[in-house]
Amino acid sequence: MADVVDVEQKIDKEIEIPDNLPVLPVRDIVVFPYMILPLFVGREMSIKAIDYCLGSNKMVLLLTQRDLNIENPAPEDLYSTGTVAIIMRMLKLPDGRVKILVQGLSKAKTLTYSQTEPFFKAFIEKIDDLKHPQLTIENEAQIRTAKEHLEKVVSLGKTVLPDIMGVVENIEEPGRLADLIASNLGLKTEQAQEVLEIADPISRLKRVSEILSREIELLTVQQKIQSEARGEIDKTQREYFLREQLKAIQKELGDIDERTEEIKEFRKKIEEAKMPEKVMKEAEKQLKRLEKMHPDSAESATVRTYLDWIVELPWAKSTKDNLDIKAAEKVLNEDHYDLEKVKERILEYLSVRKLKEKMKGPIICFIGPPGVGKTSLGKSIARALGREFVRMSLGGIRDEAEIRGHRRTYVGALPGRIIQGIKTAGKNNPVFMLDEIDKIGMDFRGDPSSALLEVLDPEQNNSFADHYLAVPFDLSKVMFITTGNLVDTIPNALRDRMEIIYLSGYTTEEKLGIAKNFLIPKQLDEHGISNKVLKITEPGLFNIISQYTREAGVRNLEREIANLCRKVAKKIAEGKDKIFVISTRNINKYLGIPKFLPEEEIEKDEVGVATGLAWTESGGDIIYVEATTMKGKGNLTLTGQLGDIMKESAQAALSYIRSRSIKLGIKDEMFSKTDLHIHVPAGAIPKDGPSAGITMATSIASALTGRPVNKNIAMTGEVTLRGRVLPIGGLKEKTLAAKRLGIKKVIIPSRNKKDLEDIPKYIKKDMEFAFAETMDDVLNVALKKNNLKNKPQIKSLQKQSKKAIH
Repeated sequence: MADVVDVEQKIDKEIEIPDNLPVLPVRDIVVFPYMILPLFVGREMSIKAIDYCLGSNKMVLLLTQRDLNIENPAPEDLYSTGTVAIIMRMLKLPDGRVKILVQGLSKAKTLTYSQTEPFFKAFIEKIDDLKHPQLTIENEAQIRTAKEHLEKVVSLGKTVLPDIMGVVENIEEPGRLADLIASNLGLKTEQAQEVLEIADPISRLKRVSEILSREIELLTVQQKIQSEARGEIDKTQREYFLREQLKAIQKELGDIDERTEEIKEFRKKIEEAKMPEKVMKEAEKQLKRLEKMHPDSAESATVRTYLDWIVELPWAKSTKDNLDIKAAEKVLNEDHYDLEKVKERILEYLSVRKLKEKMKGPIICFIGPPGVGKTSLGKSIARALGREFVRMSLGGIRDEAEIRGHRRTYVGALPGRIIQGIKTAGKNNPVFMLDEIDKIGMDFRGDPSSALLEVLDPEQNNSFADHYLAVPFDLSKVMFITTGNLVDTIPNALRDRMEIIYLSGYTTEEKLGIAKNFLIPKQLDEHGISNKVLKITEPGLFNIISQYTREAGVRNLEREIANLCRKVAKKIAEGKDKIFVISTRNINKYLGIPKFLPEEEIEKDEVGVATGLAWTESGGDIIYVEATTMKGKGNLTLTGQLGDIMKESAQAALSYIRSRSIKLGIKDEMFSKTDLHIHVPAGAIPKDGPSAGITMATSIASALTGRPVNKNIAMTGEVTLRGRVLPIGGLKEKTLAAKRLGIKKVIIPSRNKKDLEDIPKYIKKDMEFAFAETMDDVLNVALKKNNLKNKPQIKSLQKQSKKAIH
């Protein structure tokens, strides 16, 4: 702040100011006329300027730097308007700097610089305030307003020396008043320089008044904020003191307050939880924080929730496994029909567990179509092991925090669903089922499948770190079972960590067994019907399976049985007391007309019609591939809503037949003069896949040679341009489809011979399998010898070809 002691005395005498003066750059301050203030000078050129002044008239021009960070400013780095000051006193300091006391005399403006070395010197023009002959009422009002504003600023807490206030009261000149107020407000350099450069004293005072008005607004808001904060602090302190007094009173009376009881309860739970040492340290640390916090603060609620989670997790609580192998096998057989591979894998795990107490939990993945019992199988495994069962659906999850949890810094943060599931189970070794693992999503919030890598890795999940807990939890004792419909959509890294078991779907015979042993008793019980009142014959049940459902699992079969039970329950409720027997004759009355009709069996061997086997999501099925020839230009037409792969198989099959035309007895002219049309019936259903390759090739060869295809043979396999027959999948379902149609012989690729071991014996019974390595093997088995009665179309085409040649 400016020192104004004896200002009136010092400026009484008029001092003559030279036209050429040394220039002293100053930083972070604007000097006004009549100000007395100390300056510390350290730059060499500035010290030389002061020495020169002291040896002459002691006057110097003080100019403010535009940028205070410039160490050695040039003339253009200084404002052009400043204040001429007189050096009143000088003191040399031990560190080489110089301290001077200066008093502002008058404003001045630089015209040109006469020298820049060894210090700045410039020609100047003195700036005098504009003279007003007489102050108007408006001017006097402006002066009074400025003084009142300054008093208001001081009353709101702005620090101004009392001596300044006394001087302000006695000043009636607007220019001097504006300069005095501006020099004591602590303005920014730019604002102070703006005020200094205003020549008209009235305008300068108006600008200072505006600055004072804004300062009043700022100080008013600041005082309000401080008052509110002080009130809140006072309230909090008052509540704290009252609580402390209450504690002291309760202590004297022998009572314990709720907070003390809560801390004591948490400490007891921490000891009983038998946590690992690292977790115990973290829990105790958080408990000590809670003790020191205000009970009503937001952070104490966060710490309390965290402690609730950490003490309720089953750190040392395990379920004792049921290691009786025969009892476990009995439970599995009670709950599920067939599924021998899965049952064998669970019994193997129990056997190893019986021999070795400490072992890592297996991570099994069930892959199969909907409704085959993947989820219910998980419940059955938990029951067989005597463990708790937890299920979590992964379908549609896109946020990594669903697996790992949110960090405690977020409002409403919670652990991930893995830790939530463990807490719900209450044991650290449940059977944990992760449903729909093939339907995990991913977006900007992270990749949940990557977070699952740690969960489903036996080498890593012994120290699974949830973001919320921030301490490791051992998941190695958990038996994880995942399920999905397709393997292809599961990320490779995740797939590599799981043991995949395929559930291919149920055969008709298996569905009969499941319906008899599980579905019918369950639905009779749910509908309150006795098994003596409602009986379903085996042929009737077979009709429900084959004509009212088409699926790999048994969900729709259970719905149809439930529909049947509802119809019977209605009749019983209406008073019809009789035994209801459902058979093939009356099933239409209860379930309506059949929804699905099986493919009709071909009555005789036909030219150009081959029987193929296909795999669908609902199991195996029969397809017929029809090929016919007509006069044309060698075009190939494909119909039946075939996919790209199937169309390519047809092209490859035709190219192979053309390459073998001589051996098959087909003349070359046939291909250029004949159009070929291949059609697969049921055109409303999309079809695709390579396994119909040999069927198409057989159909084309039959149509072009006139040799009929054996109606009692079905086939499946992919064909190459060289005629090799490649292996296919879904052999069990395809074989079952052939058996349902009464086909006794099936042609399959030689490399699928090993897959026959997975097909139950009752399916392979009375069936013959022909193994084909090349397309020649297929044609030798499938095509019958030439029979002229069966090929009038070929004879006609051959005659047309001869005429064309002649």
